[in-house]
Amino acid sequence: MSTNGHVVTPKAVEIEGSNRRRQNGIASEKVRLDGNVARRKVKAKEFFWWDTELPGFGLRAFAAGSKSWFVQFRQRGKQKRVTLGRPPELGAEEARVLARAQLAKAALDGLPAAPKPRGKRSDAPLFRDYAPRFWADYSRHWKPSTRKGNRARIFKDLTEIFGDQRVDAIRKADVLRWRDSWANRSGAFNRTIPILSVMMGYAEQLGIRPRGSNPCKGTPRFKRKLVDRFLSAREFNRLAASLRAFEESNPIAVQAIRLLIYTGARHGEVVGLRWEWVQPPRLMLPDSKTGAKIVYLNRQARAVLNAMPTKAETGLVFPSLRGDKPIALSIPWLAIRQHAALPDVRLHDLRHSFASIAIADGISLVVIGKLLGHALAETTERYAHLADEAIADAAKRVSGSLAKCLGIAA
Repeated sequence: MSTNGHVVTPKAVEIEGSNRRRQNGIASEKVRLDGNVARRKVKAKEFFWWDTELPGFGLRAFAAGSKSWFVQFRQRGKQKRVTLGRPPELGAEEARVLARAQLAKAALDGLPAAPKPRGKRSDAPLFRDYAPRFWADYSRHWKPSTRKGNRARIFKDLTEIFGDQRVDAIRKADVLRWRDSWANRSGAFNRTIPILSVMMGYAEQLGIRPRGSNPCKGTPRFKRKLVDRFLSAREFNRLAASLRAFEESNPIAVQAIRLLIYTGARHGEVVGLRWEWVQPPRLMLPDSKTGAKIVYLNRQARAVLNAMPTKAETGLVFPSLRGDKPIALSIPWLAIRQHAALPDVRLHDLRHSFASIAIADGISLVVIGKLLGHALAETTERYAHLADEAIADAAKRVSGSLAKCLGIAA
């Protein structure tokens, strides 16, 4: 049986606390290896730091003052130590990725290799050569704003990572190594991996990759905490007062913000709104983030549109001063929220607040999803905790009333 795997140093003697050890006169310590550890100074002695998360991965400090990343493992019954590089030229996370690759290679040593396909050598293009073809064929199906962001992710990020690999040679292990190396860019990874997945799927359609070989399938995304900000009734009062204060100096921006408040629509849906889509009691949007969409106009939203200084059969409802482009709300919004003492409130938080008020009024998540135009029920589920809080508050009030009727102190 293969003995390949990580090495646990034998006969270690504990010193100076639970993480400190000494073996053969050389001190060592178990820590989570990162850039801070690599910057530590060790005076005139050899020292080892061992990673607490990845067994076998370590940092060695020499008596002369230099340091080197290494990985130690047992392969075919023999202990091996492979030097990965030196800080600061090689960072901690990059060294960790290389260490994982070495450990995986050692673990697979001696196992039967997959048979090599017979026939002619693969003529699949390199990723950097495939990217322009994919872009020419596929990018037209994305919205302009999506196209702008995806272009940089394909020709900068993905080409830098996979550019020298053949498209049919990219494997799940390559994607996982990329994920590990972007641990400090979790949001960027979550936005970029769907693009790589589409590119690999299109390569399958072109016959460049085998069917069902998408290496992105099943790769977990980083879990990120969603930042939701909900305005209270008192904060809405302050915001209303600020909107009135700016109504004379910037009436179009104020009315656009009011429409955001009353409809829960997305920022882009309001600033890009055209008069031909206004069909009371609805806004008939031919396109949005989730495709064609209907926005329902309540009495207050209709009053906002009726109060617009200029109305027309066609054209932008909220134009810029030039008239041919949508209004830019970012600058007036900064002034309005500062006036209202709400420096942390984003325009998108008005949409979140619309949902929170709806839940407080007893409207179901299903209906709220329809009002907000969510394509997936999972998107609306982010507000489920608010529904639980509303129900718990109602239960508390009911139980208090019952206790009062029974003569029990609430």
